[in-house]
Amino acid sequence: MTSMLKTAGLGVGLAMMLATGAMAETKLTIATVNNGDMIRMQGLTADFTAQNPDIKLEWVTLEENVLRQKVTTDIATKGGQFDVLTIGTYEVPIWAKKGWLVPLDNLDKDYDVDDLLPAIRGGLSMDGKLYAAPFYGESSMVMYRKDLFDKAGLKMPDAPTWTFIADAARKITDKSAETYGVCLRGKAGWGENMAFLSATANSFGARWFDEKWHAQFDQPEWKNTLDFYVKLMKDAGPPGASSNGFNENLALFNAGKCGMWIDATVAASFVTNPKDSKVADKVGFALAPDNGLGKRGNWLWAWSLAVPSGSKKTAEAQKFVAWATSKGYLNLVASKEGWANVPPGTRTSLYMNPEYAKVPFAKMTLDSINAADPVHPTVKPVPYVGVQFVAIPEFQGIGTSVGQIFSKALAGDISVDDALKQAQETTTREMTKAGYIK
Repeated sequence: MTSMLKTAGLGVGLAMMLATGAMAETKLTIATVNNGDMIRMQGLTADFTAQNPDIKLEWVTLEENVLRQKVTTDIATKGGQFDVLTIGTYEVPIWAKKGWLVPLDNLDKDYDVDDLLPAIRGGLSMDGKLYAAPFYGESSMVMYRKDLFDKAGLKMPDAPTWTFIADAARKITDKSAETYGVCLRGKAGWGENMAFLSATANSFGARWFDEKWHAQFDQPEWKNTLDFYVKLMKDAGPPGASSNGFNENLALFNAGKCGMWIDATVAASFVTNPKDSKVADKVGFALAPDNGLGKRGNWLWAWSLAVPSGSKKTAEAQKFVAWATSKGYLNLVASKEGWANVPPGTRTSLYMNPEYAKVPFAKMTLDSINAADPVHPTVKPVPYVGVQFVAIPEFQGIGTSVGQIFSKALAGDISVDDALKQAQETTTREMTKAGYIK
């Protein structure tokens, strides 16, 4: 009897210990986008849980537009549904200013914040504090067919001008062979055609707003930008360009139908992969073009991890953020997948690594990122930050509306002058309604 009681007592004690252990375990809910790098990260998290056995990870993986909608709703209401968020460079300064994000003050001591690339870190900081840690960063650059350039007797400069790009595009176009000199985004959207056109406009001396938030589409710099773009695409672009975004142009380039493509640096691994690209061994890289005004036509973006202020587990969340964006994580990916698949564009030390330097697009990616300045994105002064976007809440709606107008101009449905007039009116109306213009 005594033995049975002892056994029962042990059972109760064990149950209590298990219950206590379960209570001590912290569950982090992580909202992320369904891209390849994030899926890879989920597959490697055994490394994190081995180091942190008291933390359990729960993933909510969503398509980009759905992710942004759910995350925005949750953080705005401080719902606390998520402990770690995957957000872009556009959201960080807006949400930090509203007090929706926890400043990342408690990252591991060996995290080395100063190793983050200055351009990327600057876009994720406010008042000197980091509010999101970059998982991967990108800019945009020229990807081109070296064989077509050789055939035409052309040599691509490392830092081309828009004049050179336009001349080269027209020379290497052979529409009868379905070879088009240049493929550029035309699909409407603040993150599609307007990402390209806003960055391009910067290099033409244009800006979205003056210092008093007045729209600038009635100025000659925007006229020059849109005229140049529409004429170039008519002469040297593929048919149906107004429907082409990143994915459509990627498919065209990989099929051998584009002589040049100016788009995200992250595409470099796709266009040089023989499994995906028919022209993988013929691709060269150059900086996005300029007009000699001091600004290149390249953007700046990072997918980053942040901790919402509504989370009750901010210390544990910062542990995960530190792991996923650390030097150690880059080495982990390299050991499993090879250096070409390491998340690019976040750390200086990665670009000093002689192994990573062997990746053919590594240097041009870094040079492109360093050429972008989100704090001073334009030739003339502006009241906003952001290179290919304006970091105000209203920009998503305004940018998409203007993108739809400019896509119609590319399709030939309206003239460039009419497009600019409509863009000016739409933007002015929305900015007045939002209270920016008195």
